[in-house]
Amino acid sequence: MAVKLYVGNLSKATTQEELNTLFTQAGEVTLVDIIIDRKKGESRGFAFVTMSAQSEADKAVSMFNSYSLDDHQLKVNLARPREERGFGTLN
Repeated sequence: MAVKLYVGNLSKATTQEELNTLFTQAGEVTLVDIIIDRKKGESRGFAFVTMSAQSEADKAVSMFNSYSLDDHQLKVNLARPREERGFGTLN
């Protein structure tokens, strides 16, 4: 089962190819998604990397959390489920 990782504190210059190459060292990468600021058109400094298995995701966290990439110390952990947006219900 695929597992999504949060990768934070990225340089704005970090590319999908760089992240793919890095995380492939821990296992099979199925998706790299760098989050882009819609207004500025540049990286917001974080990404989501999807690994093909839990064991690979765990290995990636242990290998790359606090890893230095482009003079930035990465923050890598399991991604939390996306919270629902909206106002919810009022009582």
